[in-house]
Amino acid sequence: MDNKQIVLDFYEKVFNGWDLSYVDAHMKDDYRQHSAGVRDGKEGFMEFMREFIKKEPHAEIVKAIAEDDMVCMFFKCSFKDGTVAKVFDMYRLEDGKLAEHWDSVMRVDQIEQAAGNGHF
Repeated sequence: MDNKQIVLDFYEKVFNGWDLSYVDAHMKDDYRQHSAGVRDGKEGFMEFMREFIKKEPHAEIVKAIAEDDMVCMFFKCSFKDGTVAKVFDMYRLEDGKLAEHWDSVMRVDQIEQAAGNGHF
């Protein structure tokens, strides 16, 4: 399986299926995190996700791009309370596992669209 498919499967199982058991086999123990409020390591990610899934997130992938060991995702994230965010995630993979993560998250209701082209 290529890196792009690994990340797509991860989103489907973890972010949309809320199956945290999938994390153990697909993330390195020393996972490096560059996201505010999330600690390094697999356990730091799990700690974040246990709270995050209480919001019942659903990720709708808009675009996934892969080059070498990097995968970049752009997606719409909707929550049970009606909140919608646009998210850019970038992952570095090692040996078929998520090794490092960067992101940028913006709630669409807090962004003025000067050009009127929409968020997605």
